[in-house]
Amino acid sequence: MTSARVRRYLRHGMLPQLAVFEASARLGSFTRAAEELHLAQPTVSTQMKKLTETVGLPLFEQIGKKIHLTPAGRTLCDGARELISMLARVDQSLAALRGLDKGRLRLAAATGSEYFVPRLLAAFAERHPAIEVTLEIHNRPHLIERLADNLDDLYIFATPPDEEEVVSQVILPNPIVAFARSDHPLAREQAIPVARLAREPFLAREPGSGTRMVAEALFERHGVEPRVRMELSTNQAIREAILAGLGVSILPRYVLGVGYEPVELAVLDVVGLPVERPWQIVYPIGKQITPIAQAFMAVAREQAPRLVNSQ
Repeated sequence: MTSARVRRYLRHGMLPQLAVFEASARLGSFTRAAEELHLAQPTVSTQMKKLTETVGLPLFEQIGKKIHLTPAGRTLCDGARELISMLARVDQSLAALRGLDKGRLRLAAATGSEYFVPRLLAAFAERHPAIEVTLEIHNRPHLIERLADNLDDLYIFATPPDEEEVVSQVILPNPIVAFARSDHPLAREQAIPVARLAREPFLAREPGSGTRMVAEALFERHGVEPRVRMELSTNQAIREAILAGLGVSILPRYVLGVGYEPVELAVLDVVGLPVERPWQIVYPIGKQITPIAQAFMAVAREQAPRLVNSQ
């Protein structure tokens, strides 16, 4: 039997209110929540007022232009996310009973994966055309945050976090190599010492990037520091900087995507490279993997090797 304490949460359209509340808390803005949910902003404000009255405690405080959760808001947000996640799992389970003819797959992946993940999704969509798919690309720190908050069905990392307890499945090789412009003097040398590479102007990814972690570990092992000329936040930006003659860098071999040869770039023969950091599908230990997510993993395991073999 439902207790009186719980019954008050079942009145007044509680589920829509919680959906609006979770979006507002996640985005830090009522306006952005309204945009994401395709609602008028007055509707969002009304929903939050009703929810606050039901809870009996303030849920947000506004500092400057941004809203922040109160202690009561943080407690409710944890519960709302758990409830929304549970409802999503129920819906996915029902979708399985319908034969994967309806449902949603939520993927979050690290930068660099955009060169191959759409191909995997194309194969998946061909087999399951009724499944709605969302793909978000994030830098590594943000992706780790999403993993910790369990916001998505599956995550695609090249360097899964050590601090999180996860299950991982390798799907695609990801050799990390040194690049220079094809007319660079080092492009004609062999067995280049890391110390020699370190003397060149170096184009680095931002702190926290998996590629940056590989580069830093390589230089540290050889007892040298690179001459960092600039930091850029995407592999594509670094590629363009290399082509502009701004320096050399360490990047994934498939910087243009699997199956494409970087004609204007030269892969340098540097001692200690390549370093293999394979792409992996990752999810938290204990996560209930939906049938739709299982179907995508099966497609990825089948299709990913073909992407490499086609090169």
